[in-house]
Amino acid sequence: MRGGWMFRLALAITTIVLLLAAFGPSIAPYDPQESTGRFGEPPPPLAQWPGLLVGTLTGSLERAPHWFGTDFYGLDVFSRVIAAPRTDVSIALGGALLSLVLGTGLGLIAGFFRHWSTALLVRVSDVLQSFPVFITAMVLVALAGRQTGNIVLALCLVYTPIFLRLTRAEALTQAGRGYVEAARAAGAGPWTILRRHVLPNSLVPALIQLSATIGFAIMLTAGLSFIGAGVPPPTPEWGLMISQGAGDLNYGWWWPSVFPGLAIVITVFGFAVLGHALEEKFR
Repeated sequence: MRGGWMFRLALAITTIVLLLAAFGPSIAPYDPQESTGRFGEPPPPLAQWPGLLVGTLTGSLERAPHWFGTDFYGLDVFSRVIAAPRTDVSIALGGALLSLVLGTGLGLIAGFFRHWSTALLVRVSDVLQSFPVFITAMVLVALAGRQTGNIVLALCLVYTPIFLRLTRAEALTQAGRGYVEAARAAGAGPWTILRRHVLPNSLVPALIQLSATIGFAIMLTAGLSFIGAGVPPPTPEWGLMISQGAGDLNYGWWWPSVFPGLAIVITVFGFAVLGHALEEKFR
């Protein structure tokens, strides 16, 4: 896969998703939270897309097409799909980065220092990992509230044990290397050795895991919103769109839930494949 078409595809997907997270709401043809006045309008047939695209680019159309149709509330599905990464990616990225920092720091300490407190830390991490991630995150958000910051903290707590165990295993290996013994013999203190020598050589597995964790965090964020434990409406968010669109299936309107579902699948695939490619590269 290294340098192959799958890697390039995953890199393109993740790049597009990150760009949408930054600029999606600005380039959306309609306000993702305002009704267009057209309720349950289906997407235009594929045969009409080339003509509509030309009309959009030349400005000859009176209004922008509803590429993905509209939902029960008259909201433009396409606008909400491309605006949703601002919420999904921001939450997932924040939770993943916090868990990377916290898990890496605790993992270094647990792997380098041999003490009953570090052993207890590892046992607590094992207990947290024994619970299903989704259930743990759902309970944490339910207790703390559905604010964005609480969702980020919940993601941080459920993913920190992963980075802790990865970094601890690497730190245990690095602690027995010759350069660590040489640094000790030269009079370097344990925290200096940890910062200057063990940390740089223990980061690679955690950084590789980060890409996959972001993808899983996006899926978890959407799952929480789907069951009503995540982002509140009318915020454009993929899981919330699927949840709201599920009721539209009663009218035969498949598009409000199918397009955000595809967006989640493609995004998680991109981050997962990118993480796998990085693992092969640094193996």
